[in-house]
Amino acid sequence: MPEVRFQLEWPDGQISTLYSPSTVILDYFQPGDSLLVSELESRGVEALREASERVRTRYGFACTRTNEEESQLREWISRYSSDDTVRVTGPLT
Repeated sequence: MPEVRFQLEWPDGQISTLYSPSTVILDYFQPGDSLLVSELESRGVEALREASERVRTRYGFACTRTNEEESQLREWISRYSSDDTVRVTGPLT
C-alpha cells in the first residue's frame, strides 16, 4: 500500500508530520486545506482508522502505527483551542 505523509501547520507556527499507511487519507486532507482543530480531530481520527482497516482488508491485520499516529494527533490537538485553525501544508507523498 502506498504510504502518505503530510505536514500540518498549527496556529502557533509549529509543523508536524502525520503518517498514513494508505492513500485513503487523501480523501480527507489536501495541501492548502485550512481546518478548525475540532474538524482536524474528527476527520483525522476517521481517516486513520479507515486507513488501518484498508491494511486489515489487504493483509489480514490492522496497522498498529495508525494507533500511534492517532495518539500523537490527539496530543497535538490538546495544545490548541477547538476553534483554532490548522493548515495542511504538504507535501503529500
